[in-house]
Amino acid sequence: MALDEALIDLTRIDPRKAQIVEMRFFGGLTVEEIGEVLKVSTGTIKRDWRAAYDDLLTLWKNADPDIPVLKQARAEYARLP
Repeated sequence: MALDEALIDLTRIDPRKAQIVEMRFFGGLTVEEIGEVLKVSTGTIKRDWRAAYDDLLTLWKNADPDIPVLKQARAEYARLP
């Protein structure tokens, strides 16, 4: 499954999670900046990011774990407190 397909599916599951992924990966926004844009706390962004990561892993369960976007997502997830 390609990233764009996964984001479409994630949008159907939870639009805010998809927005967070898009802003982080494509916009390069920080957790704090995303919180400001969406008018929610950084804690909410961090929780949604973790959940979005888990959802993307489920959607990509058969994907090669070494594709760049999954590697980046894993690294971002690992940095969250």
